[in-house]
Amino acid sequence: MRLYVNLFIFLFVTLSFSQDSLSVEVDDRYREDQFYASITYNILSDNPSGVNQTDFSTGFHAGFIRDMPFNEKRNWSIGLGLGISTNSYNQNLVITEDVSGVNFALTDASLGNVSKNKFTTYLIDVPFELRWRTSNATDYKFWRIYPGFKLSYLVYNSTKLKSDAINTKLSNLDVFNRLQYGLTLSAGYGTWNFQLYYGLNPIFKDTASLNGASIDTKAVRVGVMFYIL
Repeated sequence: MRLYVNLFIFLFVTLSFSQDSLSVEVDDRYREDQFYASITYNILSDNPSGVNQTDFSTGFHAGFIRDMPFNEKRNWSIGLGLGISTNSYNQNLVITEDVSGVNFALTDASLGNVSKNKFTTYLIDVPFELRWRTSNATDYKFWRIYPGFKLSYLVYNSTKLKSDAINTKLSNLDVFNRLQYGLTLSAGYGTWNFQLYYGLNPIFKDTASLNGASIDTKAVRVGVMFYIL
């Protein structure tokens, strides 16, 4: 009997100590969603007459966001981050360069079969988010709604045109806007989240024109966002 009593006391003390340890280990200063990665379908909007997309256009994005909760429950926070992205756009603009500068035209029958025609941008991104979620210190699956703003700096661009009549590659053209910015929205539950980016300024500078009209094309991206602690 004494053995059983001693065993019971030992187990009681051990369990009590474990519970106290667990309560101490719960992080009441937790943060959420520090790393992100996303895949998007890229759309060109506000195009000049005759400009159309010709194929599936994709974007890849990744980076780090500092999560900064500002209420006691920690379900509201501000996120400020740094990332990189690459975005390709398949379309029917013919972009060429000569001594007079960069020229824009539309694909036509003189090119024959066009197997590839795209331009690609490589960006450094600074995302800013206002974050609301249903998380707590122990629940890693929760609902989130993150509206925000993204400022991007263009570090490199390239174009590629391959057809029966011409095969050309250009890079670092001075007709792309270096600073690009737009509104963002990420929302979902757990691992899978919907993502939207709506560009507020044109991809090209004011000097870019097609048949005398300014090319005010903007970027819209729809995709899937993955957040990782």
